[in-house]
Amino acid sequence: MKKEIRILGIDDGPFNKKQQGKPVLVVGTIFRGGQFMDGVLSTYVELDGSDATHKLIELINKTKHKAQLQVIMLNGISVGGFNIIDIHELYKKTRLPVVVVVRRSPDFEKIHAALNKIGFSDKIKLLQKAGQVHKLGRIYVQLAGISVGESQELLKISCTHSLIPEPIRIAHLIASGITDGESRGRA
Repeated sequence: MKKEIRILGIDDGPFNKKQQGKPVLVVGTIFRGGQFMDGVLSTYVELDGSDATHKLIELINKTKHKAQLQVIMLNGISVGGFNIIDIHELYKKTRLPVVVVVRRSPDFEKIHAALNKIGFSDKIKLLQKAGQVHKLGRIYVQLAGISVGESQELLKISCTHSLIPEPIRIAHLIASGITDGESRGRA
């Protein structure tokens, strides 16, 4: 794998959980490996909605950078609260492998209970469809269109300043800076 592989890292901006149906900013950064940013993309998704997969497919397929992109990295399986991304559909419709990165192993029982409690039990199928969670070092990944070995190599290239890949980390900083006027938190 080339050290300057073109990666699209995606994260959402902060949002108020009480404003159901409101738009949430989603930012994508285009990186050469974990070193240089070549571009920024953005869109909005509905808080706790079901439009994230479609919006990301549209955003990625329309960008002038599409021909250079080789992989998509997501900070978690959802954006805008429980707006869950169908990573296999994203892979199929963009023809780009997808790596979902999380700091902690998901507690699926707790997540399923929360979804059932708030009336989003239909979203559980999307979580299950995402597939197995793999522990790679100190982080966890879910994959579509890429092997565990390839994703491990990709993480070595892109994690230059943190446990989290640089494309995701910078997408987080940009999204929170635009939404709140100042970046905060960690990806």
